[in-house]
Amino acid sequence: MSAFDSLTREIQDHLKQITKTSGLPMTEESWERMAAAWLEKKDLFEQALKDNKLVEVSFFGRAEERGALALTWSGSIINIGPLVDGARRCEYTSIGIRADVPPAATEDASELSADLEADEPVRFQKGPIKTSSPVFKIAVTCDELEPEEEEALLTQVSQDLAEDFAEVNKTVIGG
Repeated sequence: MSAFDSLTREIQDHLKQITKTSGLPMTEESWERMAAAWLEKKDLFEQALKDNKLVEVSFFGRAEERGALALTWSGSIINIGPLVDGARRCEYTSIGIRADVPPAATEDASELSADLEADEPVRFQKGPIKTSSPVFKIAVTCDELEPEEEEALLTQVSQDLAEDFAEVNKTVIGG
């Protein structure tokens, strides 16, 4: 089975939309390369969770005190810092091959406008972006950490993933 065929119909359709804005030709070969990169990023994300004692959840309440890390259908990373004095430091890192979104954005006083749920976009009242593509995975820390420690951990994991994802784009997609 091809990488593209192994994905859900929703993610296949989403990757086709991304291919349109990436500058790649709209061919099965392009979709296959996008799917292979997406699967590699999913594996990297899952390994980062294991390596850093993060656990997957399907729901993250917007009022939760702790932070979270999200991987979107696009393969973008959203770092949602812990709630401190009513605000969160949030970072958005795009997949790097899309021309229609910023490569990265940060907002130190972010506010979520809705809870995070798998297969739904992340929405911000105030944030680095207004809305993301739907969320594929959400992860939170296993351990009880001080907000500063948790923010540092989530930031480090998201930065490491962004570097790994950029490498995947170069080697798998050739972007």
